[in-house]
Order: sequence, then C-alpha cells, then structure tokens
Amino acid sequence: MGPRTGVLSKFGRCVVPLLLTCVGSALAQDERAPNAIAAGVGMGLILFSLVFIAAGYVYISLALQTIANKTNTENSWLAWIPIANIFLMLSIAKKPMWWFVLCLIPIVNIVFAIIVWMAVAEARGKPNWWGVLMIVPVANIVVPGVLAWSD
Repeated sequence: MGPRTGVLSKFGRCVVPLLLTCVGSALAQDERAPNAIAAGVGMGLILFSLVFIAAGYVYISLALQTIANKTNTENSWLAWIPIANIFLMLSIAKKPMWWFVLCLIPIVNIVFAIIVWMAVAEARGKPNWWGVLMIVPVANIVVPGVLAWSD
C-alpha cells in the first residue's frame, strides 16, 4: 500500500504542528505567572485587612457612641469622625480639651489614653482598672464593648 496523500493527510501535517505549538505555549510556564499569583495574593490580603480594619472601626465607633449616649454626653455622633472621637472621649472622661495635644505626642499618648479610658470606665460606673486593660492586646477589643453594653 502506498503513502496516503489525501486532503486529510495534508491538513493533518499542517494543523497538528500548529496545534501543538499553541497548546505547548499555553502549557509552558509563563514568566509573569508567579508575579500575577503574588499580586493576587497581595491584593487579597490587603482587601481582607481593609475589611477587618473597617469592622473594628465600626465596632469602636458604635461602642463609643453608646458610651456617650449612656453618660448623657452631647454630640455622640462625633464617635464616627476619626479625630473628633478623641474630643468626645475627653468630654466623656471630663478631661480638659487641651489634652488632645498630649494625644499627639508619641509614648505620652499611650499614658494619657490609659488615663482617659480609666475616666471613661468610671463615668460608666465601672472600676478604673478597666482603662488599664486597654493596653492588653485581646482585652482592648472587649473593654469598649463591655463599657458600652453592660449595665
């Protein structure tokens, strides 16, 4: 039997190498693939972090607004404004407003934040050592909620 020289045979000789070239280049490792994967993972982590930070901000703002309402402090809506919530906390704690300047000084701000949270705890009828718990990593998540929603 002689060699086949039909139309399909000629088609196969042209298409198969072209198909293998396309599939081979598609299956070959792309130099940009690890960078794309790393970028996707990075964007996912950033998105997760932003959602986590936003949830924490909403929680703290709700707690601070509830504390302000329960202590009959005016303008409790200031809890939602980033810098103004410090003035609201000073107002709840009945501390002078110039202490805001002390909250801008590194290291000093930690001490004065503890003093302010201690006064906020006393304003809610809790022991002042609840303010000291604000420097404990997991307790600082729980303390604002306890001060706001416990009676």
